[in-house]
Amino acid sequence: MPIYDFKCKNCDHRFESFTSISRRDEVTCPKCGGPVERVYEGKWSVGIRPGGAGSSGGCSCGGNCAGCSGCGGG
Repeated sequence: MPIYDFKCKNCDHRFESFTSISRRDEVTCPKCGGPVERVYEGKWSVGIRPGGAGSSGGCSCGGNCAGCSGCGGG
């Protein structure tokens, strides 16, 4: 399942959610329960991040973790 970045439309809380594609539109803000919008920023705004959930990445494989062993994602 991919990790999506969201921002709450009510309280501006930014967070990540590990959810399926079919359920990403059902995500609500964990802080206030309000509606959210997806945030598209940077190379890892959608997808599995090298190093696991919440990681900022930092590997040089370009997201093809099967091709390297440096980030532990393959």
